[in-house]
Amino acid sequence: MSAHIETSDEPGNTTCSGRSGPYHEGSCNLEQILSQGLTPSSSLDPNAGFRVGEAILPNGDSYSGTLLGNTPEGSGKYIWSDGCIYDGEWRRGMRHGVGKTVWPDGCIYEGEYSGGYMHGTGTFIRPDNLTYKGRFKLNLKHGLGSQIYPNGDAFEGPWIQGSIEGHGKYTWCNGNVYEGNMKDGLMNGKGILTWKNGDTYEGNWLNGIMHGYGVYTWNEGGCYVGTWTRGLKDGKGVFYPKGSIMPATHELSINVLRKRGLLPDLRRHSLGSRILHSSTVDMGNIKVGVTNDRSRLKNMPLERRWSLEGAMIEKIVGDSEDQVPTEPIVPILEREYMQGVLISEVVMSGTFPVPSKKTKRRQKKMVRDIKKPGETIIKGHKSYDLMLSLQLGIRYTVGKITPIQKREVRSSDFGRRASFWMNFPKEGSQLTPPHRAQEDFKWKDYCPMVFRNLREMFKIDAADYMMSICGDAALRELSSPGKSGSVFFLSQDDRFMIKTLRKSEVQVLLRMLPDYYHHVKTYDNTLITKFFGLHRVKPSSGQKFRFVVMGNMFCTELRIHRRFDLKGSSLGRSTDKIEIDENTTLKDLDLNYSFYLEPSWREALLKQIEIDSKFLEAQRIMDYSLLLGVHYRAPQHLQSHRGLAVLSEEDAQEDEAGSYPYGLVLVQRANDENSVVVGPHIRGSRLRASAAGFEEVDLLLPGTARLQIQLGVNMPARAEHVLSEDETQQVHDVYDVVLYLGIIDILQDYNISKKIEHAYKSFQFDSVSISVVDPDFYSRRFLDFIQTIFPENP
Repeated sequence: MSAHIETSDEPGNTTCSGRSGPYHEGSCNLEQILSQGLTPSSSLDPNAGFRVGEAILPNGDSYSGTLLGNTPEGSGKYIWSDGCIYDGEWRRGMRHGVGKTVWPDGCIYEGEYSGGYMHGTGTFIRPDNLTYKGRFKLNLKHGLGSQIYPNGDAFEGPWIQGSIEGHGKYTWCNGNVYEGNMKDGLMNGKGILTWKNGDTYEGNWLNGIMHGYGVYTWNEGGCYVGTWTRGLKDGKGVFYPKGSIMPATHELSINVLRKRGLLPDLRRHSLGSRILHSSTVDMGNIKVGVTNDRSRLKNMPLERRWSLEGAMIEKIVGDSEDQVPTEPIVPILEREYMQGVLISEVVMSGTFPVPSKKTKRRQKKMVRDIKKPGETIIKGHKSYDLMLSLQLGIRYTVGKITPIQKREVRSSDFGRRASFWMNFPKEGSQLTPPHRAQEDFKWKDYCPMVFRNLREMFKIDAADYMMSICGDAALRELSSPGKSGSVFFLSQDDRFMIKTLRKSEVQVLLRMLPDYYHHVKTYDNTLITKFFGLHRVKPSSGQKFRFVVMGNMFCTELRIHRRFDLKGSSLGRSTDKIEIDENTTLKDLDLNYSFYLEPSWREALLKQIEIDSKFLEAQRIMDYSLLLGVHYRAPQHLQSHRGLAVLSEEDAQEDEAGSYPYGLVLVQRANDENSVVVGPHIRGSRLRASAAGFEEVDLLLPGTARLQIQLGVNMPARAEHVLSEDETQQVHDVYDVVLYLGIIDILQDYNISKKIEHAYKSFQFDSVSISVVDPDFYSRRFLDFIQTIFPENP
């Protein structure tokens, strides 16, 4: 379902500043013509006071009504030469007050005006009987309103700058009703859709399709409680057939989900209390009459979109009546789906004993928000003021650079001279807003055009970038895993990581930035750290903080069970922690697994790592690491001796549950790109599998989604335990894993202090085992070590 209204429906689509109409291109500007003076039918004194008169303008337009001098003031009627008519109140030559405009094609607006714009409460009617009644702002629907479409559909709720957004109610002419949150004209967030036949779905939506936790209920009884991924049932859920009784504990869990906001609770919503104000919205960047590039589905007429999407939803959830058991005691079924395909079904008891402690803990975990890594920065936190300054500075930087026309970078865009600074006083200034930080601060932005192009190179939208880092949600501070003492911040959506830098590291990055930019642009599949911004904050009474914004390698729907920082050296390269969890960063000597990849993937990976390390060697960089994240499959299916299996698209949809392999499943690239989860800020081509005839493939995982496989992202592999010298185990442990990897810590050059450290440690330890070595040797040792981690398949 999509309730998005095309921009051509808006009454504000016009380039004529003298009037507003959806289909008119004005050849005149009213204020400019009036400033030239009216050409009256009888001579008028331009210095005369308030009077009633008639006038004909040189371009054929005419005006009759009250005038103040030669300017319309009060009530009057203006007729344009093309037949457009405005009859209403005027102020200082502009439409202001209550009036009515009739366009030649039959469009009518009657309501309030302000400063020449439709602004306030009014009614807009199109010739095809599309009718909108509600609030306007600067010619756009804005505020509460109701709209009836030509096909009989109706919407009632809030609008923001011409688009449906907020909690509203959409009713189709066929009787289907949606009530809930909408964004950009699409069902988005929590809501309830009720079909004409009485079926309902209450749960989460994303861009017009079911996505997340929800409950589907059939009109004749029975329901399914589970999760959906992009419109398809995905993961485990419980099916309650007609005649079955939902246990009290299950009902309690659903009610708790409603209270926590994970399911819609319409009792909490009131349209009258959800009016969205935008007095602070900057209208300077709004382009009237320009539509965004949307998908083909969203550009379809509303009734056509619904007929297609409704058919898709019915196919997903429309279990036939003969599947509903009719016995007095009906068993409850636990089902597991993989991208809409039922792969397993377990009969649960029709009667439920008292839950065990383990079951209770599992139920509590279902309704508890997933705890994200790091400590949320709230007021009173030692980094709170730094976070506020950082967010405000980035918002200012991106807002300033984005409107500039895109171009290729020049040599003048690099270096310290390409930087600029800005003072942010606490009370605000003509260029900066007031802020909540405790003191004034000075903001410095390095090479903004270069980093803007890098963000666009990785398809990072400026608005998404600001919302991710500078949105309402606070950043999270991570404990530093290294010896550098750097502070790490994580954005609220985990997409970006912010790291404080030493002055020497900033100098290294600025020095190598031209070559770094060229390298990243040349090699789409590069594994080195992705930099998206370099900044500095200096509070008025504090020290300078320099930091860089990077892409987070581990932004994924899968849990990272183990993470390794690998350099290829051995001295001091083991963790000293007794208790190891998912957030522990392990080192070289802690790694006791080898990872076997598809042969072509291994070749491509080692080649790219060699290219990247040679680049760092040329920049005289050392002490970098391969950051490796490992996701193990579900514990009950950890061990696997079957390796990767490849299924065609048809096989993935039609195979019975028993025919699915136990190992990781690869499927040929999906035709529907919207059903594939793409990793954040990645470029380059997809990987191809030799078992699939070297066709592009996706990774299919039950309970998650179809993942796009690229170099270093979502890479399936086989992990095999490497025996130590004192182990005599005959059967090796083998696990199915998904790998995430990249090269990090690339800002340490081989300077004079590192040369002294190398000389000192070489006297005490084996020079081959220490981390501090010259870049040439470091690169060779690093490559040799990586090859041992990813050996050839036996």
